[in-house]
Amino acid sequence: MTAIAVHGGAGAEAPAERSARRQGVERAAAAGWAVLAAGGHALDAVIAAVGVLEDDPHFNAGLGSVLTVEGVVEMDASVMAGDTLAAGAVGAVTGVWSPVRLARAVLVEGREVLLVGEPAEQLARRHGLATCPPEALVTEEARRRWQERLAANGETVGAVACDAAGHLAAATSTGGVTGKRRGRLGDSAVIGAGTYADDALGAGSATGPGEAIIRLCLVRSALELVARGADAARAAVESLAVLQRRLGASAGIVLLDPRGNVGVAHTTESMPAAYRQGDTVATVVLD
Repeated sequence: MTAIAVHGGAGAEAPAERSARRQGVERAAAAGWAVLAAGGHALDAVIAAVGVLEDDPHFNAGLGSVLTVEGVVEMDASVMAGDTLAAGAVGAVTGVWSPVRLARAVLVEGREVLLVGEPAEQLARRHGLATCPPEALVTEEARRRWQERLAANGETVGAVACDAAGHLAAATSTGGVTGKRRGRLGDSAVIGAGTYADDALGAGSATGPGEAIIRLCLVRSALELVARGADAARAAVESLAVLQRRLGASAGIVLLDPRGNVGVAHTTESMPAAYRQGDTVATVVLD
């Protein structure tokens, strides 16, 4: 079944941001669905969806990313195609408008899976991706929160999709954790932890504390539950319960099983999400 599901990050959320963030995930899901409706590949759909959220300053990805302890933006992203198991990821990049499109460039070149720092930024220029001065990605709100040592309104963003041919894909993008040290990579850059897609298992994108998600390989662990017979909704809930029980961490996740069934869950204060599955269109208010 053709489907797309999008999340805007699990965590605390300022009341003034709620409406804009829900509208943002709706726009992202619509952008991804437009690709699927035109017969596009699931990978194109998730990149289109996540790209919308990277351009929206209400999310912690791309424009509006949180700042490192030094007051600069460093971003991570990854993508994976379930039909070929091709994957691409970038970490600690700055001055690139769309980290998720840069992750796809890594996938397309096929030399590496994960590329970090300046070499990744050079790749962006080789592929003609939009670049900018690093400070152009810093919003007034992100600067204020950095100065006041406040957490971001939202966390990692991501999307999963199933296209008309039954192929799956996943994409995840983040600015990371407020006040992180430069060079820190989170789960959004780690295939199997924050992002995974396999036509035989499903697809998923996670959001939350990267170090805990990496240690549990959260998305891959959730898809193993699907492989053992759990539906996507149950696998999402159970995988987060394991993360909470084993590591005391709260997070969020969106999943698709190989048939395009959607699972969305979180154990944090909130997580805006939206999905479209066949004729069903929904904004998921998870509070």
